[in-house]
Amino acid sequence: MANAMVPMGELVPVLLTEARRRKLTLGTMFAVIAIAALVIGVSLPRKYESSTTILVQESNIVTGLMEGRAVATGVADRAAIAREVIFSRKVMTEILAAGGWLDRHPSAIEQDRMIEAITDRTKITSPRDNLIQITYADSLPERSFHVTQRLAELFIQESLAAKERESRNAFEFIDGQVQAYHKKLTDAEDKLKTYREANVDARPGGEADSNSRIAQLRSQIEQARLELMEQRSRESALVSQVSGESEITAVQTRASTYRVQLAELQNQLDRLLLTYTDDYPDVVRIRHQIQDIQDALKRDEQQRALAPRTNKGPSSVDDSIQYNPLYQELRSKLNEARRNGSAIASRLSVTEGMLEAELERSKRIANSENALSELTRDYEVNRDIYQDLLKRRENARVSMDLDAKQQGLTFRIQEPAVMPVRPSGLRLMHFAIAGLLLGILLPLGLLFGYARFDPRVRSAAQIERMAGVPVLATIPAYPTPGDRRRNALHGTVLIVIIIGVLLTYAAMYWIRLEVMR
Repeated sequence: MANAMVPMGELVPVLLTEARRRKLTLGTMFAVIAIAALVIGVSLPRKYESSTTILVQESNIVTGLMEGRAVATGVADRAAIAREVIFSRKVMTEILAAGGWLDRHPSAIEQDRMIEAITDRTKITSPRDNLIQITYADSLPERSFHVTQRLAELFIQESLAAKERESRNAFEFIDGQVQAYHKKLTDAEDKLKTYREANVDARPGGEADSNSRIAQLRSQIEQARLELMEQRSRESALVSQVSGESEITAVQTRASTYRVQLAELQNQLDRLLLTYTDDYPDVVRIRHQIQDIQDALKRDEQQRALAPRTNKGPSSVDDSIQYNPLYQELRSKLNEARRNGSAIASRLSVTEGMLEAELERSKRIANSENALSELTRDYEVNRDIYQDLLKRRENARVSMDLDAKQQGLTFRIQEPAVMPVRPSGLRLMHFAIAGLLLGILLPLGLLFGYARFDPRVRSAAQIERMAGVPVLATIPAYPTPGDRRRNALHGTVLIVIIIGVLLTYAAMYWIRLEVMR
């Protein structure tokens, strides 16, 4: 019987009986729970929230016109950046002054605690990519409004100032790099100039010029060798021709010619005299011709006798011997061929020397090519970086001017903060309703549990079910006069408790209305 429980069908009469017996306890529990919830609702600080929305404008007409020249500041995680800006020490100090917390001159530790509390009550979100929402909750609506408004102003102010500082720092950094690379470029130019002055062959295109000069000299050497071979062959031919000719030749002089003519005329005269007389015209003519030739021969002999031997020409030895003109011509051509061959050989020797010198110059150019290439590469690298930095510096200058005039990434308050008129979260009404419901449900729940799991026997049906024997009769309990007076007193107290709780709720509601007015 100790484990027997009252069935659900027999539980309602048991609950009514137990409720009448313990109505004062149930009423007291109801009053304590209701009043406790009301006290909690009254003592719980009210929270007033104020929010503002900031619109981030990433582009405008100026940014479109300056595209490619100015770099607009981009924001990836706007909420995170806004937290970094707003929760900074500088901004929080401004907020302590705006909210009046510094009027009491708190210590550094108290200020840190206040900043932590403000940070906990501040919520920063990003509803959309270009929106930032700042929400602040406080027990005073005026302070919630002013703090939220000041947070938005300080965020915009600090963001614009940070953007301007970032652009200025970028410009100053790039300008410093431009100055540094300008010095590097000047040093590279000086080194390249000094090296070229010290090495005459270290010139741009020197190797190509040297190769072209070497090819030209080799072509000239080959041509000179061919010409020299041609001259040597010609010389050999002329030598063979000269060796086949006599240096001097016998020639017929004028006297011998006269004698030959005289002999011929004498022969003709002898033939005519065999046929004709002395008076024959041809005989007379021939005789006159013979006389003329004899006179001419005498005159020639006289002239030869009177002329000195020194007046003889170089081409003759005597009147019947002189130099061979063909031999003289061949000797002249042979001498010319030998002169030309000597000139070609001398030119060939000079050209070969020039080729050797050019080959040595090519070796020097090849040896200096690595150093020249390194110096030229350093110069070109520094030049390209310097020119690129110049462009970037001008872009950074334009960006800095845009940020200084707030023409790049701008912020605008889309929804300004407003004065909150109602507290947010759980209000007194919620606690009052929850207190009444809980004050009713909790005692009834305890009563139900007590009646449901109480092991004591509470009905005749329970005895029949547990003992297995029928119950013939039951004797009801009758209250005594004292019990009736005690029950009446408990009922009166219960009514007073319920009315007191209701009056307390009504009074609190009226006070709240007066305060809100």
